Amino acid sequence: MSEAYRQTWQASIDDPETFWSKAAEKIDWDRQPTRAYDPEQGWFPGGSLNTCYNAVDRHVAAGRGDATALIYDSPVTGAVRSWTYGELLQEVGRVAAMLASRGVAKGDRVVIYMPMVPETAFAMLACARLGAIHSVVFGGFAAHELTKRIDDATPKVVLTASCGIEGKRIIAYKPLVDEALASAAHQVECVIVLQRDLLTTELRRNRDFDWAELRAATADAAIPDCVPVASDDPLYILYTSGTTGTPKGVVRENGGHAVNLVWTMEAIYAIGPGDVFWAASDVGWVVGHSYIVYGPLLVGATTVLFEGKPVGTPDPGTFWRTIVGHDVKTFFTAPTAIRAIRKEDPAAAFLKDIGTGALEAIFLAGERADPETIGWAETHTGLPVIDHWWQTELGAPAIASCFGLGDTRRKRGSAGFPVPGYAFAILDEEGSPVPDGQSGAVAMREPLAPCAFRTLWNNRPGYEKNFATFPGYYETGDAGHFDDEGFLHIMGRTDDIINVAGHRLSTGQMEQIVATVEGVAECAVIGADDALKGMIPIAFVVARAGAENDETIPARVIATVRSELGAVAALKTAYLVPQLPKTRSGKILRNVLRKIVNGESFDTPATIEDAGVPDAIREAVKAKVLT
Repeated sequence: MSEAYRQTWQASIDDPETFWSKAAEKIDWDRQPTRAYDPEQGWFPGGSLNTCYNAVDRHVAAGRGDATALIYDSPVTGAVRSWTYGELLQEVGRVAAMLASRGVAKGDRVVIYMPMVPETAFAMLACARLGAIHSVVFGGFAAHELTKRIDDATPKVVLTASCGIEGKRIIAYKPLVDEALASAAHQVECVIVLQRDLLTTELRRNRDFDWAELRAATADAAIPDCVPVASDDPLYILYTSGTTGTPKGVVRENGGHAVNLVWTMEAIYAIGPGDVFWAASDVGWVVGHSYIVYGPLLVGATTVLFEGKPVGTPDPGTFWRTIVGHDVKTFFTAPTAIRAIRKEDPAAAFLKDIGTGALEAIFLAGERADPETIGWAETHTGLPVIDHWWQTELGAPAIASCFGLGDTRRKRGSAGFPVPGYAFAILDEEGSPVPDGQSGAVAMREPLAPCAFRTLWNNRPGYEKNFATFPGYYETGDAGHFDDEGFLHIMGRTDDIINVAGHRLSTGQMEQIVATVEGVAECAVIGADDALKGMIPIAFVVARAGAENDETIPARVIATVRSELGAVAALKTAYLVPQLPKTRSGKILRNVLRKIVNGESFDTPATIEDAGVPDAIREAVKAKVLT
C-alpha cells in the first residue's frame, strides 16, 4: 500500500531533475525547458507555456470539448449551472477580449475583487490567457486592506461585482472598491463591474464599465490567442497576512505551478480526466487558486465552484447534498467546516439520510485537524479522512497521505508524510535536527518543490527572511515532530509552543486533549502572560449543539488535560464561549485570544469572519475575572 509512495518520494529526493522533468511531460510547452532546475532561474528554465491553454484549450483540441469543466452550485441564490470545456473556452475568451479592449496585456496586473461566481474563474483564466498577472483579493475585505494590495500590485484594471453573499448577508462590494480607490496612491484606469440581480450599483462615469455591456460591445472581437510566457514569469500574486500588518505578495510562477499541480491532482487526490473534484474553499485563498480553478482543469477534470456555507445554507446537509448531486469523487474542505457540521448535527442525521454517493476520500487542510473531528467524520462517512498540510507560500500540499499513489496510511493528529519533492527536518534553536518524538521548528530543505514561491512581489528582503534562520532551509513558522513511524505532526505555529516555568509545552497537544471532552465542539488553547510562570495555558471552548448550558464543561476540560499531561500543563482556566474568532477561511485567530486574556489592545483583523466575536469573548473573560 505504501511502497509506491516510498519509491516515488525517494526518487524525488535522490534525483529531483529527472523526477520533475518526467512530471513536466504532462504539460504542453510552447518551448521545452532546457533543464528541470537552475538555482538562479528556478524550475524549468528556458521553457515557455500558457497556463490557460493547458487548463482549457488543449482539452478542447484533444476532442474533449463536450466534457464538463465547471459546475457552479449556489445554495444562497438557488442557482446551479455547468459549462463544458468548449463553453468554458468561449467564456474565458470573451472576458479576455473585454480585458484586451481596455489595454490589458502581458505583464499587466489585474486585481480581482469578486465573490464565488463563475465569472471570477473566467477572469483568472482570461488573465492567464493574456499573460497578465492576476491578484485575487477575497471579496468583502475591508477597503483599507484592498487599498494596500492595489498600491503594491499597481493594477491596470480592477474587476469586481456589485455584491457578494456571506451566509445570509448581502455585502455590497462597489462602495468598498470606491473607498479603496479613493485612498490609494496608485490610480486605476478602469473598473469593470459585474451587476448581480440581488443588488445593483451605480457606476462612475469614464472609469467604471458594466461587465455585461462591455462583453456585448466586444462580442464581435476575436478571442485573443494564448500568449506564451516564460516558465518563471508570474501567473499571479496572492497576498497573505504579514507580521508587520503589511500584506506579503506571494508570487506564483507559471511553469512550476502547472507541473506541480498536475502531479498533485493525480498522485495525492487521485483525480484525472472526467473525475469530479470539489474544494470547498474560496477563490480568494490559495486553495481556491490551486484546487478550484487551476488544478482540476489542468488535468481535464470537473471542478465544483460552491457559493455557500457548510451550515445555514440551508442546513448541515448542504455539503453531503452537493457531493451526491454532482458525483464528487474527492472532496477537500477545512477542519472547521466539519466541526461546524458536527456542532449542528452531532448524530450525523443529515449525512445518514443523504449519504456520500460516489465519494472516495475527504481531505482536510487550512488548520490542524484534531483527532476527534477526523474520528467523527470517518465514523459517519465510512471513508478515509486525510489531513494534509501546506501554506500559501507553497501553493500545493507538502505533507499528505498520497491517496493517488495508493497510500491510505494515516494517523489521527498527523498530517501524513512528506510529499515527494519535499525533504523535511525538525530543528532545534541552533539548527540541529532533534530526535523523533521531540518537537522543534519544521523546516524544508532547498530547493522547494516547483509550485513553491521564489520571491515576494516588491519585497525580496521579506522573501529572503524565510531562509535566514536556518541556512539551506525554508523556515515554515510551524512547530512539529516526526514520530517513530515516520508520520509528521504539525502542532501549530512556533509561537504556540509556550514556556511554562521552564517547561516547553505544545498548545496544539492540549487542544487535541480538550477536543476529546464530551460536549466540546471545538476549542483553542493559547499561552497567556503570567508573572510567576512566564506563561500559562488558557482554553476557550465551544459547546456542541444541546450542550451550550452545560456548566461542567470547563471543569472537565481542566481535569482531562491535567489527567493526560499532568500538573505541569498548568491549565487552570477554561472559558465556555459561543464562538471562536476565525478568519473567513476557518483559521482560529489565536493571537486575538492571546491579546484579550493579556488585556492588550488589538485591531480587529480584516480577515475575521464575525467582527463581534472578540467583544463577546472579552466580556466572558471579564465576567470570570470579576467572579
